[in-house]
Amino acid sequence: MGLHAKPLQLSTLDAGFEVAFAARLHWSADTDAAIEQRVADILADVQKRGDAAVLDYTQRFDGLQAADVKALEITQAELQAALDSLPAAQRDALQAAAARVRKYHEAQKKASGESWSYRDEDGTLLGQKVTPLDRVGIYVPGGKAAYPSSVLMNALPAHVAGVQDIIMVVPTPQGVRNPLVLAAACVAGVSRAFTVGGAQAVAALAYGTATIPKVDKITGPGNAYVASAKKRVFGTVGIDMIAGPSEILVLADGSTPAEWVAMDLFSQAEHDELAQSILLCPDAAYIAEVQAAIDRLLPEMPRREIIAKSLNDRGALILTRSMEEACDISNRIAPEHLEVSSRDPHRWEPLLRHAGAIFLGAFTSESLGDYCAGPNHVLPTSGTARFSSPLGVYDFQKRSSLIEVSEAGAQPLGRIAAELAYGEGLQAHARAAELRLNPVPPMREPQ
Repeated sequence: MGLHAKPLQLSTLDAGFEVAFAARLHWSADTDAAIEQRVADILADVQKRGDAAVLDYTQRFDGLQAADVKALEITQAELQAALDSLPAAQRDALQAAAARVRKYHEAQKKASGESWSYRDEDGTLLGQKVTPLDRVGIYVPGGKAAYPSSVLMNALPAHVAGVQDIIMVVPTPQGVRNPLVLAAACVAGVSRAFTVGGAQAVAALAYGTATIPKVDKITGPGNAYVASAKKRVFGTVGIDMIAGPSEILVLADGSTPAEWVAMDLFSQAEHDELAQSILLCPDAAYIAEVQAAIDRLLPEMPRREIIAKSLNDRGALILTRSMEEACDISNRIAPEHLEVSSRDPHRWEPLLRHAGAIFLGAFTSESLGDYCAGPNHVLPTSGTARFSSPLGVYDFQKRSSLIEVSEAGAQPLGRIAAELAYGEGLQAHARAAELRLNPVPPMREPQ
């Protein structure tokens, strides 16, 4: 019997839709207790023993032996050599993708990442100072696959933000280095790179060792051990997010070739068995066409077993009453990737409030966003797009409030502050404000 992929078919007209829909969406972010304990042990060990612990775990988990952690560092010359070694077509594609990603994030910085201030009529200055983080760590997954695109998406916005020190960690099982990942690090301006992965890499970045510097924030996806480690070190350092399985939701009106939509569903299902691919459409005949396209195209997919399990266990083809209802359901899901595959996507875009990234029109496949469109592909998952945003320049900046109160401004503000401070029972706060009310004693000359 051949391999089959039969996503669950639902209809919003069915009485049991809500229960079945909720069951299909369910995914627990809870990490196995054994993993949590192992991660806690690794973090504590790296914090205590530093480089020695990193070396031990790198040998144990990646089969990579080294005399010291310095030997695990990839030099800038090696990164450049990796870029130079790529076939011309691959090198050109990498550089073209990097240019688009950089251009998008430079526009993002101009839109929201600059300092600003204004003065009141009395001369009081108020504003916000935007400054980059000093040093960040980017985690790039390795092992089953290589992700040069993740290097670009994490390092380039940090670079555009003005971060001076970008430390990359990437596991290289058995010492096998992927030249495209190294080349991407060269193109994206990574400062230092280490062949270290897993919870031990997160610990090294969070706490610092004799060789791997402590960072201010860690970004980038990883496996359950990496996700658990990032959760545990949050507070010691900043983190971007805890990423769950990849997701795609396609809103279709039936005008896009069914094969295109089927392949877009495959594009997320092939990530792993827990990935989720959902189609929302008001046209039952079109949903049948998409299922037929799935049946027809699946056998030719190299990762067909993973795709089939993902679609069978977590996929769904949902018949809706209308595109309006489809938009409402999409907002409830708050997907990581949202494709609006319709003749007039701009008709529906205003109805869509929650999504990591919105791909408008039949020609905008989600895969273009993964690699080269420009916006970041590090996106909130598992419904967190209701309150989270894509990785961006703003994740590598911090903001300080600027306040300069003039003598004239201190008069009304001082009275307001004193009144509220006395109401809170904080007399020193009140007196500090009142001391600056007129008449003001003469200021001393600085020595």
